[in-house]
Amino acid sequence: MKQQLEKIRQEALDALGAVKSADELDALRVRFLGKKGELTGVLKMMGKLSAEERPVMGLVANNVRAAIEEQLEKTRASLKEKALEAKLRAEAVDVTIPGDPVRLGHRHPMNIALDEAKELFISMGFEILDGPEVELADYNFTRLNIAENHPSRDRSDTFYITDDEEVLLRTQTSPMQIRAMERIKNPPIRILAPGRVYRKDEVDATHSPMFHQIEGLVIDKGVTMADLKGTLETLIKAMYGEDSVIRFRPHHFPFTEPSCEVDVQCFKCRGAGCPTCKGEGWIELLGAGMVHPKVLAGCGIDPEIYSGFAFGIGLERMAMRRFQIGDLRMIFENDVRFLEQF
Repeated sequence: MKQQLEKIRQEALDALGAVKSADELDALRVRFLGKKGELTGVLKMMGKLSAEERPVMGLVANNVRAAIEEQLEKTRASLKEKALEAKLRAEAVDVTIPGDPVRLGHRHPMNIALDEAKELFISMGFEILDGPEVELADYNFTRLNIAENHPSRDRSDTFYITDDEEVLLRTQTSPMQIRAMERIKNPPIRILAPGRVYRKDEVDATHSPMFHQIEGLVIDKGVTMADLKGTLETLIKAMYGEDSVIRFRPHHFPFTEPSCEVDVQCFKCRGAGCPTCKGEGWIELLGAGMVHPKVLAGCGIDPEIYSGFAFGIGLERMAMRRFQIGDLRMIFENDVRFLEQF
C-alpha cells in the first residue's frame, strides 16, 4: 500500500507540473482527491490492515494528500498570475500613440433659434415655463374661449387620447397661459412657454403633424396693442436683421380680441412668390392679439383693471427664416449633410 501511495503522489505532482489551464487543474483534483479519486480508493483498503499498520499507513496517506494539495495551490496561484499577465499584455495601451480625434456635435438649428428667442425674452423680463404635452381639453380649448363647435376641436384636426375627447395631445402651448395665470394670480405676468405641439396637418414644405411653438403672455395694467407690436418687431428684427420686412394682418382667434397674424417676407423669393411661400411672397410666422376679457376673468383676473397680449410662434418657421431653410421637412430628417451646415 505504501508503494501505491508513493506512486499516486509522484503521478499527481508530475501531472500538476504540466497543467496549462484551470479546467485541467480541476480535473486532476477530482482524479486524485475526489470522492472516487485514486487516493480515496487506496484509503478504503485501510480496513484490511492490522492495527499496527494502520497508523503508519494513515500518516503516509496524510503526507501524500498534503503534498498533492500544496502543489494544487501552487499551480492554481501560478495559473492566476499567468492569466493576469496575459490580460495586462492584451489590454496594454501605448500612451505615446496619438489618440483618435473626437468629433463634437453642435446644436440643432431649431435649438439655436429657440435659445436666441429665449435669451431675448429673458432680457425683457420674461419667465420660461414648461408644461405637459398630454393636455386636458379644458385647458387646451374651453378656458381659452374656444367653443365646442370650433373646427380646431374636431377629430380631423386634433389627436385625442380618450374617446370622450377630454384628453389630447396639445395643439398649442397656449394652455400654459392658463396655467401661468392660475399659478401667479397677481399680475404683472410675463411668461414664455416653448414646446412640442401636435395637429393633424399633412406634411409639406411648411407643415408637420408634430412641430414646436413658442407662446408668450404679458398681463399688466395699461398693456396695449402697441406693446404687442413693439415686442414682436423687437423679436423679429433681432432674429432676422433690422431690414426684415414684417406685416400685421387683422385676424380672429377666440382667445384674443382684437387679433392679428404676423407675416415675414419670404427669404427665398423676397416677396416675388415661390414654392416655399406658396406663391404669396410672405410666410406666416405667428398669431397674436390682446387677451380676451373672458380668458382673464376665467382665471380670476379682473379685465377692468388688467389687460394683456399673447402670441404664438412656430419655432420651425422661425428657424427656416433664420437659416434660410427652404423645406421644413429637412429639420426633422436628421440628414447629417444638412445639419453639418450649421
